[in-house]
Amino acid sequence: MSVNGNYLHRLDPDDLSIIAERELPVSRSHNGLLALADGSLITKDLRLEGQGGTTITRLDPDTLDLVAAPLVLPEGSMGRIASDLTDQGEFVYVPGTEHLYRLLVDADRLVIDDWSPQYRSAGGDHGLAWDSCISGGSSWVMDCGDITSVRMIHNTEPNGRWDEAPGRALSWRQPAPWNGPQRLIQADCVSGVTQSIAPFGTPGGGIIAPPVHVPEYGMTIAWDSVNGGLAGVTTSGNELDVAWTVPDVRPSMQPVVFPESGELVINDFTDAGNDDIIVVDIGTGELLDRVSTGSRIANGMFLSPGPGRSIFYCSTLTVARVTWS
Repeated sequence: MSVNGNYLHRLDPDDLSIIAERELPVSRSHNGLLALADGSLITKDLRLEGQGGTTITRLDPDTLDLVAAPLVLPEGSMGRIASDLTDQGEFVYVPGTEHLYRLLVDADRLVIDDWSPQYRSAGGDHGLAWDSCISGGSSWVMDCGDITSVRMIHNTEPNGRWDEAPGRALSWRQPAPWNGPQRLIQADCVSGVTQSIAPFGTPGGGIIAPPVHVPEYGMTIAWDSVNGGLAGVTTSGNELDVAWTVPDVRPSMQPVVFPESGELVINDFTDAGNDDIIVVDIGTGELLDRVSTGSRIANGMFLSPGPGRSIFYCSTLTVARVTWS
């Protein structure tokens, strides 16, 4: 299954030919595609602040027909969606432009829950949240995500289409359009109480990916893609505290955690313009290994675990498999 622009496709797994196609109800770029516990699919359009409420669409995986009427949220949503199957039911978490929203999967319906903690204020010193990491009874997000290049792409209609290519103006290393430092935000999934920490304190922080919480180590990993810096934040106590920082790295991708060995794998776009893969000790922040992917561009793509101790990497220019011993 693949969502691209305002279309959903089911593809043949052998040759990627199109088996079925569905035009989605809203003519905007979509991001986030989840399979719920009953097999139905859920996706959403992508909207920045001031662009209206995001539409959530649920579809049958075989026919691609709508399971129910699309649901429009009170706010726009930039980040992808996350689902959590619990004893109380199945929930879908959606980051809005000011609040985090939770939807209850109720038979064929999606119902907006009364859980909606506020993580930022409109027009303030911090940008929007990307995806959330649901772990340890909390929703973890990083704000400051609608960086200059993201605003350029999604303030254009159709999204990301120009008569002339904008070139280097689309780089995610452009100065951030706000003064606030990059923050990590924790929202309790029961009470909705939030707390935040700015691990680096550098003005004009920014990211294009979600954080990761590692419950086995009582640690959440955050970073600043614009200014640089990777941090381990302890989460086992009542307050968030910075346990370690690696100041001289600039990650941008969603990381992969190997909890058995205590390793975190993420990218580092160096000052020389090379995108490396690095391995970091989750407990101490020690930089264990580094290898160049050969890519001259870094994106906010997902890293994916492969067989054994290996990682599949994809940027605009490069696909690579990285292994380490």
